[in-house]
Amino acid sequence: MSLASRLYNGETSIDFIGRRRTWYLISGAFVLISLGSLLFQGFNLGVDFKGGGVFEFTPKAATTVTEVIDTVRAAGVDSTPVVEKIGGGVGTYRVKTEELTSQEVSAVADRLATRYGISPDSINPTSVSPTWGRQITKKALTGLIVFLVLVIAYISMRFEPKMATAAIIALLHDILITAGIYSIVGFEVTPSTVIAFLTILGYSLYDTVVVFDKVRENTVGLAGGSRMDYSTAANLSVNQTLMRSINTSLTSLLPVGSLLFVGVFLLGAGSLKDLSLSLFVGIATGAYSSIFVATPLLTDLKEREPQFKALRARVAARQSAVAAGGRVAAAGAGGATVSVGRTGAAKAPAAAATAETEEAAPAKSAAAARPGGARQQPRPQKRKGGRGGGRPSGKKRR
Repeated sequence: MSLASRLYNGETSIDFIGRRRTWYLISGAFVLISLGSLLFQGFNLGVDFKGGGVFEFTPKAATTVTEVIDTVRAAGVDSTPVVEKIGGGVGTYRVKTEELTSQEVSAVADRLATRYGISPDSINPTSVSPTWGRQITKKALTGLIVFLVLVIAYISMRFEPKMATAAIIALLHDILITAGIYSIVGFEVTPSTVIAFLTILGYSLYDTVVVFDKVRENTVGLAGGSRMDYSTAANLSVNQTLMRSINTSLTSLLPVGSLLFVGVFLLGAGSLKDLSLSLFVGIATGAYSSIFVATPLLTDLKEREPQFKALRARVAARQSAVAAGGRVAAAGAGGATVSVGRTGAAKAPAAAATAETEEAAPAKSAAAARPGGARQQPRPQKRKGGRGGGRPSGKKRR
């Protein structure tokens, strides 16, 4: 039987919920590192968000990034521009500068055209104002907030508010870690990055909803029994959906990883690597959070409810009784003494004799309660003589 089948049938189980404090510590460490990077280093915002000028051109001969920077600085640009090469061979160069005036834009374009023997019209400079960048940022944040509100409403109606709370916390966990990795690596944040962020939110929630759906299926009517508490049912649900989550994540990560490799190492395509990095990190953290963050958080929230507190107590009492019964049976078979507690001990045969005495006591009481007590039945008298009932054979007739 395969591992997936054993996990689904409960024959093999990994204790995810029982080790939730470990997962909380790991996730907390990642979140703190991400927050620290965001606070002290921040994002490498693209031109679309902070404003500036963009010059893109293809030189006729091979050049280097350093030569392009020197050429732009020679045109009168005070700040150091950001230059990246796209593609192999001679390649295409993208130059990003601070906000420039129209005269400075023309001067940079003419300088690049003269230096690399190309037409100024082929450079197509683009200038973005900081105001437009702020508007883009505001719209991105508005879209994110609206998305979160709609997701909370949907999960609350589909499942329950506590599931929605756990899902949103896991989602914020994914966003913070992805944003922190962007800050640490220093990749430029562009509109493609925002699109990728919204995409990974969908991936993360999809995986969480799949696990929560199985949790809801396994916990229907659970509070009325005593065989399994909420933690055990939630852990069973995670094990049942584990292979599905792994397969889904791997089939998504492989093509996204290929895009990331091609975009960074082969083509150097800015928009491609911006999109693929956030997708890769977001899918990986989404798969992690649905198993190690969302479901343990849901378990902690649910087990605070009175009905599941009582269920946990009943399950613990039942397991203790079963364990005690097993010890008594083993001790009785081996003639050993069974310890009842610190206040005393009783041997298994003596306990059995006591039980028999207690069971026989009602029968004796009932017999004593009859009129005249418990009488013996009179024995049948023998007839005198033979068949006819004469005198005993030891005496003679007169």
